[in-house]
Amino acid sequence: MTARTKKTPAVKARKMSAIRRADPFFERESASYDYPLPSREYVEQTLAEQGVPLTLEALAANLDIQPHELEHFHRRLRAMERDGQILRNRRDAYLLPDKADLIRGKVEGHPDGFGFVVRDDSGPDIFLGPKEMREVLHGDRVIVRIAGQDRRGRPEGKLVEVLERANRRVVGRVLNEHGVLIVVPENRRLAQDILVAPGGKKPLPGQVVTVELVEQPTKFAQPIGRVVEVLGNYADPGMEIEIALRKHELPFEFSPEAKAETRKLPVKVRKKDALGREDITHLPLVTIDGETAKDFDDAVYCERQGRGFRLIVAIADVSHYVEAGGALDKDALERGNSVYFPRRVIPMLPEKLSNGLCSLNPEVERLCMVADMSISMTGAVKAYRFYPAVMFSHARLTYTKVAAALYEGDSEAGQAARAEVGGLLPHLENLDKLFRVLLKARAKRGAIDFETAETRMIFDDHGKIERIVPETRNDAHRLIEECMLAANVCASDFLQKHKHPALYRVHEGPTPEKLEKLRAFLAEFGLELGGGEEPRASDYARLLERVKGRPDAQLLQTVMLRSLRQAQYSPDNVGHFGLAYESYTHFTSPIRRYPDLLVHRAIKAVLAGGQYRPGEWDAIGMQCSMTERRADDATRDVVAWLKCYFMQDRVGEEFSGCVSAVVPFGLFVALDDIFIEGLVHISDLGSDYFHHDEARHELVGERTNTRYRLSDRVRVQVLRADLETNKIDFRLVEGPARPTERSGKTAADRAARAGARAVDAPRAAGRGGRSATERAPLAEKVKSAPPAKSAKGKPAKAGAAAKKKTTTGGKAPGRGKAARSARAASAPAASRKGKKRG
Repeated sequence: MTARTKKTPAVKARKMSAIRRADPFFERESASYDYPLPSREYVEQTLAEQGVPLTLEALAANLDIQPHELEHFHRRLRAMERDGQILRNRRDAYLLPDKADLIRGKVEGHPDGFGFVVRDDSGPDIFLGPKEMREVLHGDRVIVRIAGQDRRGRPEGKLVEVLERANRRVVGRVLNEHGVLIVVPENRRLAQDILVAPGGKKPLPGQVVTVELVEQPTKFAQPIGRVVEVLGNYADPGMEIEIALRKHELPFEFSPEAKAETRKLPVKVRKKDALGREDITHLPLVTIDGETAKDFDDAVYCERQGRGFRLIVAIADVSHYVEAGGALDKDALERGNSVYFPRRVIPMLPEKLSNGLCSLNPEVERLCMVADMSISMTGAVKAYRFYPAVMFSHARLTYTKVAAALYEGDSEAGQAARAEVGGLLPHLENLDKLFRVLLKARAKRGAIDFETAETRMIFDDHGKIERIVPETRNDAHRLIEECMLAANVCASDFLQKHKHPALYRVHEGPTPEKLEKLRAFLAEFGLELGGGEEPRASDYARLLERVKGRPDAQLLQTVMLRSLRQAQYSPDNVGHFGLAYESYTHFTSPIRRYPDLLVHRAIKAVLAGGQYRPGEWDAIGMQCSMTERRADDATRDVVAWLKCYFMQDRVGEEFSGCVSAVVPFGLFVALDDIFIEGLVHISDLGSDYFHHDEARHELVGERTNTRYRLSDRVRVQVLRADLETNKIDFRLVEGPARPTERSGKTAADRAARAGARAVDAPRAAGRGGRSATERAPLAEKVKSAPPAKSAKGKPAKAGAAAKKKTTTGGKAPGRGKAARSARAASAPAASRKGKKRG
């Protein structure tokens, strides 16, 4: 909409009235338009002052709208309607939603068919029953009116208006019901089947397709879609990734404009690209990554300097090739980060850049941004500087090789590794000495260091899991991690000192509610978390050190980890709680993370005496945080499907494991040897009513007082592995031998018994690019147990809810996204290249 009109003499001669100049945002509107209309805020203010709904004519009169402006003014009102700022009633009069007790928000669907409205004003979520959900789909933006309370006492809403539809394309499986083709969405939060309209492609029943919605759902009709893409059969190799890409709306094809920009880029560093840069090609910089890594963001070098060290961290200079505001930049922002699926990568940048021109490949010149640091023997950074440079990687090393060369010198593997690294060994030894210094500084700083188990999938020739093996994180991983942390902290400090806006990696401490639950849980074990109402990371670190070596250490660590919030990107620097940094940002991975690319541009702008303005920093931070979560969700779905496929041949077998999550409808158990999780439904726990104690992370039998707690050792049998719902169900064969507890037992008695249990099994792992501290709170969104779906996608009866009695006769629920989030909170994720780099 624009208020620009042809400047006739009459219009030019007319001056704005006092009413129009009373607009509190008159100056802002005048800067955008020759003859400004009343601002949106002024329209809202006028409606509020009048206190009654106003027709278009009445509102125009109140705001002194002239006849020639009426069409443009009407357009502005329609735009405000679309955004939910104003509404029209049945008499065609405009009103404010707040005055009518109307609430805007986003629909969050549930596989059971009900849903919630997550309010824009951050108020409590509003329950929508199945009847209201018939008109909307997960993700839609709506206006609702609170109509009462549901049976749990939650506010219940009635749909007033759908503001914006979120689903244009949906991926799902085709079924034939009595001659009518329907598509059952893969996203279980889309609880409505989609009728297939004629005119599209002709899929066969059972095939996976993408449908384009031609009719959104209404009170009286299901959504209708036209098939625009047939992906193939459900069990085809790689189909799980194709589904995840579309289900989570991950961009996986670069725009034609981005491809054109990429074609214009050179294949190697040109002489003109090196102008104005420092030449550090003589320094024996090396990359240290996992065996399967292909994109190398960072190279390191260390030398002794007086009574300290000189550490150089050279990072790929992506900003030199990806122009701000260009097509490549827009695609990179939309993606936010690279997504690392098992056996496939969806890169943030085209492979010509990510694996070629920008990647710090061995024995070729590359452009880089350098963090050049002087570090004392106490681990303090005494001085640093940033500069663009040209480098030459002298070797592509792996963690395994570096660890063998540094720590297995007398063994056959160590001697072979030392012979291979040759003259680079003294520089690696300097890196190790610096690492030991930084490690002591980390402990002194009080950073939290959770011990996590990571896994790697080994695939057969058909692309399916052959076996799952544990990934050992050696000191070479931690060495690189400490180098990257040092560079990131210096980047943050540099931008802060120069008062340049940036995206910080922020991690806030626990909420008061989570802290209260954690303290109550620890009290059961006679333990206490220091720090009062505002504990610091050092308080967590001290407690972790105190419980290390206890048989129940895994249990205690898991509960502490879950009490923390999830890290995110924000221009507001509130510090990083888990790493115990007052200021922290991401600088070291611009090939695969967009925030790092922004930080590079900001540093370059400061060095050039200017300022980088990418737009609204808040909005960019929210986008990057969203894409990070989106990538985690998509990867988790793919891993879950692959594990489910893997377990199909093991139905009936028995395994030992430990309880990795306790939820109202049962226990998730992580198996020891194959690192896979499944559900023991509450109906399989025995003839009793079981209650979920959220604070103690346990299920308690009402009659027998039998208790099943997080990290308990159990033995289970595989009952089923359902590819349609990604469910793996177990039956409890043998549970923890715990004496019955009565009210006379003390907390100390319970703690002694809990401490006597062996809790030594590694937990199942997914994939993630962040530390365990940052991944902790993925279970926050669990509202209730998702139900099982039939083969046709119909919801079964809901499982038990928190604090609700549940008998053994209940039907086993499925595990949609909510429940998967619950178990994800307890499962450490394997990093992209096996390294944690802040």
